[in-house]
Amino acid sequence: MAVALRLARRGQGAVWPNPPVGCVLVRPDLSPDTGGRVVGRGWTQPGGRPHAETEALSRAGELAPGATAYVTLEPCCHTGKTGPCSQALIAAGIRRAVVALEDADPRVSGGGLKELRGAGIEVAVGTGAEEAAEIMAGFLMHRRRGRPLVTLKMATSLDGRIAAMNGDAKWITGEAARARAHLLRAEHDAILVGIGTVLADDPELTCRLPGMAARSPVRVVLDTRLRTPAACKLARTAARVPLWIVTTSDPEGPAGRALAAAGARLMRVGAGPDGRPDPEAVLGLLAREGITSLLVESGGGVAGAFVAGGLVDRAAWFRAPLLLGAEGVAAVGPLAVAAVARAPRFRRTGLEQLGPDLLEILAVDPLKE
Repeated sequence: MAVALRLARRGQGAVWPNPPVGCVLVRPDLSPDTGGRVVGRGWTQPGGRPHAETEALSRAGELAPGATAYVTLEPCCHTGKTGPCSQALIAAGIRRAVVALEDADPRVSGGGLKELRGAGIEVAVGTGAEEAAEIMAGFLMHRRRGRPLVTLKMATSLDGRIAAMNGDAKWITGEAARARAHLLRAEHDAILVGIGTVLADDPELTCRLPGMAARSPVRVVLDTRLRTPAACKLARTAARVPLWIVTTSDPEGPAGRALAAAGARLMRVGAGPDGRPDPEAVLGLLAREGITSLLVESGGGVAGAFVAGGLVDRAAWFRAPLLLGAEGVAAVGPLAVAAVARAPRFRRTGLEQLGPDLLEILAVDPLKE
């Protein structure tokens, strides 16, 4: 199962709307002194198919009969663009299935396990469940709450500033931290910024690690009045990496047509009380498009809106050992916190040293009533 979980991680950010799943097939009767021999390995392929079980069975070939299948998620039992994995495993003649998690998709949700057991296959559920849930947190959030898992990414000074008083932000963190941030992009389905970031930085928002350009996420821009320049880097690369512009304006106007001609996809949502795209509506829209994990890599205004709306699930906080002072640009906009006890609170789940900088991985702690 540990191997299957590592294989599942390969699919993070690349298999939406499907979950990243890993599968390992072991023949206990081969090399019994060492616990058996691995005869097939698979993981969900880019775009969500083939599924992990299909890949593992294909690699195992004639060695599949009699194998134990270690799978990080319950095999699907419905027919979509591919056939059900539960039936593929049954047809292959596996004898046992060790499954980390039951599927949260209502089309499956225990049905795959039931089919396996009905075919006389021994089934065990729960091995590696905690790690599997972490790997598939976006998929589980999408199925259970109808929105993507949201990770807020910040790169700040010690005093929580993302830029100097004149807006200069290059570079707060060092090269190792910036490379790690690009890996974060590769692990998410989509990355979101506000129009302020586009106008100030003209970012590309791709994954620029060697050999990982194909793992660049969908780029999403919140642009109330369609001010994204048709000549900006995002628009110039829209034919290569998807660019979705979410607006409250008429996408059929001149600005919208220019962006569409550059290859951008324009999407309209309702406005929040501030007249800007409502964050909850944005997440609902992205979920309907199949996005399961979203990296918010924005300025303080957008970050504050998502935090204030209770829509941030995790944070990846890069911290550089420098100070920018009160004149610097704050990482998070107004939250109207009247008491410390009511402040959004996080718990640290990971800590990495990246050259002179630190990366804290944090999860939101629900407020205790």
